[in-house]
Amino acid sequence: MSVDPMTYEAQFFGFTPQTCMLRIYIAFQDYLFEVMQAVEQVILKKLDGIPNCEISPVQIRKCTEKFLCFMKGRFDNLFVKMEQLFLQWILRIPPNILLPEDKSQEMHSYSEEEFHLLQKEIEQLQEKYKTELCTKQALLAELEEQKLVQAKLRQTLALFDELQNVGRNHGTSDFRDSFVFLVQNSRKLQNIRDNVEKESKRLKIS
Repeated sequence: MSVDPMTYEAQFFGFTPQTCMLRIYIAFQDYLFEVMQAVEQVILKKLDGIPNCEISPVQIRKCTEKFLCFMKGRFDNLFVKMEQLFLQWILRIPPNILLPEDKSQEMHSYSEEEFHLLQKEIEQLQEKYKTELCTKQALLAELEEQKLVQAKLRQTLALFDELQNVGRNHGTSDFRDSFVFLVQNSRKLQNIRDNVEKESKRLKIS
C-alpha cells in the first residue's frame, strides 16, 4: 500500500485513496475465497458420484488451499500494479488543479514575508482595540460619575428653590435675605431648645 497520505485527494473524495484500494483488495480476496469454497463443494459432490474413488475430501481440501495460495499470490502481484495505476492516474488530483473551496488561495496568495506582516498588523489592531476598549470603559465610568454629580446638583438646586419659596412666603424675595431669615429662625429655635432643656433639668432637681 502507498505511504503517501494524499490529504488533498481525501479532501475532495471524502476518503483517502489508500482506504478505497484497501477495500477493493479485501473485496477481491473475499470473492476469491467464496469462489474456491464453491469450487471445492462442486468437486466433492462430483467425487461422491464416482464409485470406488480413491481421492479423499482431505486431499481435495489440500489441493484447494494450494490452488488458493497460488491464486492469491498472482492476485497480490496484479493488485500492486493496479494500485499504482489507480493512485497515480485515477485517484490523484493533478498538482495544477485547485478545488473550488481553495480558489481564494489562488486569488489571494501571500509570500511568507507578507504573511508575517499581516500577522503583525493583526496584533497591532488587537492592541489598538484593547486600548480603545479600556478608554471606552473609562469614559463610561466617568459618565456615570457625572450623572451622580448632576443628580446631586439637581438636589441642591431644588433645595435652593425651596429656600426661595420659604423666603417669599415670609416676605423676602432675595435669596440672601431668605438665608439670613432662616439662620435667625434656626438660632431662635436653638435658644428655645436650650431653654426647654434647662427648665426640664431644673424641674427634675426640684
